[in-house]
Amino acid sequence: MRINFLGSPIDVLTFEETVSMAVEAMLTRKPTQHVAINVAKLVKMRHDSELRRDVTESDIIGIDGAGIVLGARALGIKVPERVAGIDLMEHLLGICSVQHFRPYFFGARRKVLEHAIERAHRKWPGLVFAGHRDGYFGEEEEPDIVEAIKRSKADCLFIGIPTPRKERFLHRYRDELGVPFIMGVGGSFDVLAGHVTRAPRAMQKAGLEWLYRVYQEPKRMWWRYFSTNAVYAGLLGKELVSKTLRGRVRAAEGEAA
Repeated sequence: MRINFLGSPIDVLTFEETVSMAVEAMLTRKPTQHVAINVAKLVKMRHDSELRRDVTESDIIGIDGAGIVLGARALGIKVPERVAGIDLMEHLLGICSVQHFRPYFFGARRKVLEHAIERAHRKWPGLVFAGHRDGYFGEEEEPDIVEAIKRSKADCLFIGIPTPRKERFLHRYRDELGVPFIMGVGGSFDVLAGHVTRAPRAMQKAGLEWLYRVYQEPKRMWWRYFSTNAVYAGLLGKELVSKTLRGRVRAAEGEAA
């Protein structure tokens, strides 16, 4: 179910529902693009019309951010759970290994990508890749990259390129790629490769995975989280106040009637 949250569309889906939609896309070869929304992307969308367009045009707008889950629930929206991109990608890779779907990895540094593929083969022995390509390229190379992905006849494409470059690439070429299920995975290749570790499970469940990222990379991450989280807190606070006032007005009108 797609709803509006602080000016951004989001799909209220469980993890299993999201997996089912991805598998259905691969079985039927129906083009389906998944994009994950977190606090940083929601805030950026407010000032980047092209990013907003790219997100809105996606077939699945998943909730990958504890802040989004908590904020939506505070506004009375029944969000069942967070669907973390890394968890979704790894679960789908497991399905690929069993059902003989062939994934394509696109993004990250070459060494990171190689390590991610090596570890994926160890974790899912039956996994066969359609192909892979690192995320460092010039605009003049894009047609060749698109052609390589198209020739691979991949069943799913996982793209680990930063926002908004990833969204721009998919807006230009997704209809030419010929891949049924496409998903942006952020820094998931780094996690799969073992170059970045995830927060302990308890911190994940408590919605504090972002804090663990700041602990790991304080110089790079603290300002990103502080700046976007501050804006998000202001937006959410304003909406909570508006909701409370609307409730009081309705209650007063009810009493008057």
